[in-house]
Parts: sequence; structure tokens; C-alpha cells
Amino acid sequence: MEAVRRNLGHLPPAVARLAASPHTLDGFLQLSALFERTTLDPVAREVVIMTVAARNECHVCVVMHTGKLRALGADEETVAALVAQRPLDDERLEAVRRFTLDVIAASGAAGDESLAAFFGQGFTPQNALEVVMGIGTYTLSAFANRLTRAPLEPTA
Repeated sequence: MEAVRRNLGHLPPAVARLAASPHTLDGFLQLSALFERTTLDPVAREVVIMTVAARNECHVCVVMHTGKLRALGADEETVAALVAQRPLDDERLEAVRRFTLDVIAASGAAGDESLAAFFGQGFTPQNALEVVMGIGTYTLSAFANRLTRAPLEPTA
């Protein structure tokens, strides 16, 4: 938790609640750090995260990652579409969003058409597995936040 505090300058309530299970907290922190080092670009990673967060109705995740998307320079229409679970105008990012949803719906067994659409936007088999990693990591986060009734952080 000290690393989170140093990195963010404070300890988010969601992290504090997750600490009720040190193994769960440690697992999430390790997985999220690994996901940040994948070959997916930062905006594509955030599209995976926001797709999982919105689908799982994790309001804490949506708020946090909306801020991260904005910090990365994502336009407001992209952010709004992700929050509302609508298709994205950017074809490449829409391929990430759609593929994420297809992987979830098929419990990992995304169809050939889904894979072809994802690969058609320049993504690789490695990227496909990284999407699976992101789904797992942020499903853990969303479920834990919902289970613990993690509150939204107060805004300044």
C-alpha cells in the first residue's frame, strides 16, 4: 500500500478496502503493473480497462480510468462512448473494445471473425493474450470494488 501511496500521493479508498485481503491486493497490484508493461499502447490498455469497468458497472474504475484516458489525451467523445458502452469512432480503438467484449462473451474462445478484425487493425497474437490479461486483472478489480462497496473518491 505504501507503493500506491507514493505513486498516487494518497491511498484511494478502494485500495484500502482491498487490503482486507493482502493476497488479493498484492495480486491486483502485481497484475496491474504487469499489464502496464504489455506491448499494447497506453490508450489501447485503457480501452480494455474501461470496457471491462463499464460492462461490470464498476463506478470507481470508470471514474479513475476516465481521468487516466483524459491524461493520455483521449478525446471526450471516446471517453463518453466507453462510459456509455457505445462503439468508438476510432476504428483501431473500436477493434480493441469489440475484441474485449467478444473475449468476455465467449469466455476466451473468441471466434475467427473477431480475431481477424482485431488482427486487421495491426494487433498481434501477443496483444490478444494481453487483452485477456487486462480482462482478468480489471475484472478482479471491478468485482472487489463492488463487493467491498468501495466509494468514489471525493473530488477537490
